[in-house]
Amino acid sequence: MDPSELIDELIAREGGYAALPADRGGPTRYGVTEKVARAHGYTGRMAALPIATARAIYHADYWTRPGLDRVEAIAPEIAAELFDTGVNMGPATAAGFLRRALNALNRGASDYADIPASGAIDDRVIAALRAFLRVRGAAGETVLVKALDAIQGERYLALAEKRPADEAFLYGWLANRIG
Repeated sequence: MDPSELIDELIAREGGYAALPADRGGPTRYGVTEKVARAHGYTGRMAALPIATARAIYHADYWTRPGLDRVEAIAPEIAAELFDTGVNMGPATAAGFLRRALNALNRGASDYADIPASGAIDDRVIAALRAFLRVRGAAGETVLVKALDAIQGERYLALAEKRPADEAFLYGWLANRIG
């Protein structure tokens, strides 16, 4: 799978330039924060960030580096979900959600061994994902996406409860990022 379609859908959802005072990420364009753009060598105004630069950043930082190409080869819906979550919450958080869900769905480690709850998408995660899908079949991918959405939704609620300024974003997060 070429993630270009996912990236373009994400860019369309994120919209153009935004500089909302309540957004701790600061100014963004196409959903790319200024901090991330600068880390990639972009020195211009955020309002002028080229779409090609945003696409390249999404591909490098949120698809290739986290290993979503490996996940996609096994479970494309899971890869798409992790991509979106990774953009919004960070690739490490998305990988942690996958690890947590796989551990919770392995029936007390009877289907496959538990994996550490945190860390990147590595060979252990890929092996657990393969085993989960082997045991649960085609429907397993759909159930795993639901588990990832549930974890993500709970995180959004916790953020809004902890920081009232995030309540301004909660409705949009739930409407546009879950399911």
